[in-house]
Amino acid sequence: MDEDRTGESAGARQAGEGGEQKTLFDDDAPQPEVARIRRKVHSGAKDGRVRSKTIAPKRLTRDEKKLSELLVYPTDVVRPEVREECRSATRPCPFVSCSHHLYLDVNPETGAIKLNFPHLEVWEMAETCSLDVADRGGITLEEVGAILNLTRERIRQVEVRGLAKIKEADADLGLPPDR
Repeated sequence: MDEDRTGESAGARQAGEGGEQKTLFDDDAPQPEVARIRRKVHSGAKDGRVRSKTIAPKRLTRDEKKLSELLVYPTDVVRPEVREECRSATRPCPFVSCSHHLYLDVNPETGAIKLNFPHLEVWEMAETCSLDVADRGGITLEEVGAILNLTRERIRQVEVRGLAKIKEADADLGLPPDR
């Protein structure tokens, strides 16, 4: 990251009136860690799929941590609180921090952020909400894989594991097993 003598990053500076430097944060510019990841992204898979990337909190630079402290959630934005409010909201969904958003996942134990689509911006995604996908009904493993940026085989593994957990929960409740 380019820095001047004051330690200010080049992405946070902009020339003001009269040529003086003032600090601004460009809303459309990706955060420094995301920009660094996007530069490294390439498709190594045969199907052209780009692998997800993880941002570990330990690997953030001092400047990136300072920038994150300056981020403030806008107070004039009203987030949907129930599904019915969300259903009628604009798409693509701008609320990336929602647990149902497909753009990123946050590990609650480590705080690591996994960018599921590191090569895309949120507004470039075809689907952004897992609840919208669920409302549409049954889809194939290939379609689920494309939506979640995972392989068909990984989706099959998750499905098998989920079905085993359901059967285990049914047995714990004393329900008869299905054939």
